[in-house]
Amino acid sequence: MQFLNEKIPNNIPIAFKQNLIPHNKLIHKGIFSPDLQEYYYTISDKNFEKFEVFVIKRNKENWTEPKKAFFSSTYSEHGMSFSPNGNTLYFSSTRPVHVSGVLQTWHIWKSDKVNGKWNEPVFIDIQNLRDKLVSHPTITASGVLYFHTSNLDYSEMDIYQSKNVNGRFENAEKTLISMRSKLEKCTPYVSPKGDYLIFASIGNELDLMISYNDGKGGWMNTKKLNTKINNKGQGNPYVTPDNKFLFFTTGEHLEKNWKVKWVNIESEINNI
Repeated sequence: MQFLNEKIPNNIPIAFKQNLIPHNKLIHKGIFSPDLQEYYYTISDKNFEKFEVFVIKRNKENWTEPKKAFFSSTYSEHGMSFSPNGNTLYFSSTRPVHVSGVLQTWHIWKSDKVNGKWNEPVFIDIQNLRDKLVSHPTITASGVLYFHTSNLDYSEMDIYQSKNVNGRFENAEKTLISMRSKLEKCTPYVSPKGDYLIFASIGNELDLMISYNDGKGGWMNTKKLNTKINNKGQGNPYVTPDNKFLFFTTGEHLEKNWKVKWVNIESEINNI
């Protein structure tokens, strides 16, 4: 990670590339492509009316100027993530799906890279969630897609999953996460092996949690990440492919002074 020309954090989170945030805008999420050659991030206005994804790319030891991501549209995009092999990019968008019975809200789309070029994005039709808001996809190497879903007014938000079978995603099921309290959940990140899941629990503010695959279709030993990470509300977790660094968004909701921070997460991931 030295090529980032950044100070490398230990177990104390530090801000990442604050210069990418335009004046009077908010940053919501930051991720790398699996080869660490591209950094994608979401910017919105402070009224949450328009979300746009930008990208910077590595150019030798420097980074290019920000440009809109290849999948950008006149609608809002957010919640992007790569498949572990880097050949598919998933994201959520408010663009029309043009499918009868699908309500106009956030839905999941994907684009596949073929012969080095990204194809036109296609809508992922999870049929039992056609009347729901569906966002923030993240996928394992075995093809299990995790995301959060809610009613259109953002109520009853929770994490669901859908398995890719023969190129199609099956009806979604609620992800069974063992927790002491029944909090709503959002913005999941699943490891490529599917052995751990990081997400935000929704209480008075957001708290980042980690849960471990029990090998039986559920998630156990759920715990809150340490207080150095959980400070003033946070969500949108992403972990680098080497399982070393957690990126997440943090900031006071009313102040809207949001930042993407990163921190070494190795001890948290391995300390079950």
